[in-house]
Amino acid sequence: MTTTAPDRQAGLEAGYRSLPADQRRRVVARATPELRVKLARIERQIAMDRSPGALAAVLTEGREKQAAHLDMIDSAFRRIAAGERLQVMLTCPPRHGKSQRASRWGPLWYLRRHPERRVMIASYGADLADDHGRWVRDQLREYPSVLGVRLHAASHAANRFDLEQKRGSSVRGGMVTAGVGGGLTGKGFDLGIIDDPFKGHDDAASPAQRDRVWEWYRSVFFTRRAPGASLILINTRWHEDDLSGRLLQHEPHRWLQIDLPALADSPHDPLGRAIGDPLWPAQYDATELADIRESVGERVWYALYQQKPRPLEGGVWKWAWITNNRIKLEAWPGITPTRVVVAVDHAGGDSLRNDEVGLVCAARDAEGHMYVLDDRSRTMGADTWGTEVCRLAIERQADAIIVENNFGGDMARQIVTQAWQELQRQGDTKGLLMPSIIEVRAKQGKRLRAEPIAQMYARGLVHHVDEHVELEGQMVTWLPGMDSPDRMDAAVHALTELADPTQQGLGTHNYSDQRLRGRR
Repeated sequence: MTTTAPDRQAGLEAGYRSLPADQRRRVVARATPELRVKLARIERQIAMDRSPGALAAVLTEGREKQAAHLDMIDSAFRRIAAGERLQVMLTCPPRHGKSQRASRWGPLWYLRRHPERRVMIASYGADLADDHGRWVRDQLREYPSVLGVRLHAASHAANRFDLEQKRGSSVRGGMVTAGVGGGLTGKGFDLGIIDDPFKGHDDAASPAQRDRVWEWYRSVFFTRRAPGASLILINTRWHEDDLSGRLLQHEPHRWLQIDLPALADSPHDPLGRAIGDPLWPAQYDATELADIRESVGERVWYALYQQKPRPLEGGVWKWAWITNNRIKLEAWPGITPTRVVVAVDHAGGDSLRNDEVGLVCAARDAEGHMYVLDDRSRTMGADTWGTEVCRLAIERQADAIIVENNFGGDMARQIVTQAWQELQRQGDTKGLLMPSIIEVRAKQGKRLRAEPIAQMYARGLVHHVDEHVELEGQMVTWLPGMDSPDRMDAAVHALTELADPTQQGLGTHNYSDQRLRGRR
């Protein structure tokens, strides 16, 4: 069988592409000027294959900016294009490039890699979704030879266009766009993108609108998936019960979260930032973000920039009681605590299920002021939370660990004791005495337990050291009659012990081993 010139050319290109970068550089160095021109074209193709950001850099000749958080978006698209089935939830501040990358360059790159597949983009309004579709279509019109993908001549509307099928294939890829709430009958996708399902705060604050978006997602959008399809949700967190909130409540295990606040607020930041570090300092440094925060106000700041929809106040705690008395993390070393306690609100019994466990550390000084130092609450089983309680107690040199004995109190004491003994065997207790275990019984109603502590906040006697977003959200939204949330319960236990250690029923006693020496 005779090999044609195009086939030989394709074989040479494939061989060159398979070489490592250093070997390709050696080939280019030895190539003739004519061959170098051809190899430069191949190198351009290799670069565009790498990621949406690399494609953007090539087509814009470097004008499209790249940053670490955009690399994370690129990584999600690479995994999807490589065959992984992902459901990605992307939250990121405005003007940080998320929609440009995830709703424009990402789909263009994906279709270039897989021209036989279909992309669907939905937004709160058909006009915005059509804008994304129009942008992708226009790039395909302008760079057909460079991209190696062409529009089908008979189908090129902004809200629905097809691509020319590959040689020997009858399958056409393409894109369709729609407004959230609109019909999608007869349309399907391999990659579905929802970019901002709510227009703004008023839209997201409407329970009826939130329900409409939720039902549209479940009964319309989700049902249009092709086998193995991936989803990307780009959602400004205007409300706790928005589409992201409901999905995380119903199926958190299905979603890969790329949560990128403007200022890092967690020691587990996905980019490894220190708390307070800006997301894109080259564009928006700390000073610029402080100006934005002052201009837009706290509600908009938390929703748009921190991706923490700060909820409305409930009936017991007020935001001002927390924010007006907050102290910065740097100020804490200048305060001498007389007592430090760790409180845990566990699931009860000896369950090894992964349940939400409240874990809070608080302290008191000689003047009677109290300080919430840590909120380490998270999903933990009984085989984990005992160790986490003890590690926090060691880190803060706590004199007491407070556990509730309503449900499995004896078991709770045993879990903490065994965890401490194991850490002691490992040499991790740093020679500290085991904190006293104080068992409390929540025999009073939740409102009766919470209100005295809330009044101490009102009097300015409780200070949060830095921000504890989830704990503060639970406090200000809790209403009497509601189930008492885990973080709040743990904080109330800790602060009640510190507020009046002689109160009957708390179980506190004077320490004969002088563990508090130097704190009084």
